[in-house]
Amino acid sequence: MRPTNGALHSREVAMLRAKIASLCLIALGFGLASPAQAQNCPNRGTLDARYCDADGDLLADIPADKARQKDPDTLIFSYTPVEDPSVYENVFADFLAHLSKITGKKVKWFGAESYAAQVEAMRSGRLHIAGVASGPTPFAVNLAGFRPIVAMEKHDNSIGYTLQLIVPKGSPIQSIADLKGKRVAHVAPSSNSGDTAPRILFKEKGIVPGKDYEVLYSGKHDNSIMGVVNKDYDAAPIASSVLERMADRGMFKRDDVRIVYESAPFPRTAFGIAHDLNPELQAKIKEAFLSFDFLKSGLAKEFKDTKGFKELSYKAAWSDIIVIQRESGISYTQDGLAKLKGD
Repeated sequence: MRPTNGALHSREVAMLRAKIASLCLIALGFGLASPAQAQNCPNRGTLDARYCDADGDLLADIPADKARQKDPDTLIFSYTPVEDPSVYENVFADFLAHLSKITGKKVKWFGAESYAAQVEAMRSGRLHIAGVASGPTPFAVNLAGFRPIVAMEKHDNSIGYTLQLIVPKGSPIQSIADLKGKRVAHVAPSSNSGDTAPRILFKEKGIVPGKDYEVLYSGKHDNSIMGVVNKDYDAAPIASSVLERMADRGMFKRDDVRIVYESAPFPRTAFGIAHDLNPELQAKIKEAFLSFDFLKSGLAKEFKDTKGFKELSYKAAWSDIIVIQRESGISYTQDGLAKLKGD
């Protein structure tokens, strides 16, 4: 029997509603916010449209819908590729075992080759826990829903590092002013101490990177440091923490380089979690960081200035970096992320 016009109309409406629902799901899968999400989000600040920040802490909120909260059987962990990532898989082995014990999950290492790869992996849901370098942390927060929870705490109770401008032993360069006409290694466009901070801080002292001296991107802090040691570059702005670790490993003699400028402290690598892990799992991961016996682990041998992990507030700790990045014209967008791909 042929359906009446009313029944046909009802069926068409139902089909149309199903299509709309399907399109919304597809949009969510590709990171687009549905109109309902946009209307229900009172504040998102600089966060990507797929996230909301109702409590104003600058971080993506945990999804209220439990169906969108994830509880994977295997957790994927990554540490910032500030140096060769393969070096750190063994260094973090003790912590990953502890993380597995506390959460009851399998834990696998993801060796990200670039800052952009880290951000994209978390954005796509393939990365759950990460240590993200200071400069890329706001990208991870805004584009990937990264929620920083702890940082490594030094023996002096700080979580900071500094930007250091280094030159080869015997170099005539004595100050930032002497960089005019020189070849200077910057790390990468996303690096705080290796690019964005010196572009602001050096300009304040009358030297504009890229105008007063040639900027050569090295890709990583260790490349910049060894390039200065080998006199491939006249100078390089780098992270003090990386310089210390490499010197401790005997990769160069401390007097092979000279520090001609040092900034005020910035926060160190942020360790955090994907926003959409369920709250109970997020709490266990945080517990794993804070309960880890750092000084009796392999991490203590690598990070000699560190005594453990310390809870942090992203909004407070990253305020200066966010200002520097804003004044540098950085935008937390897909276009901005694309510029990190060479890191």
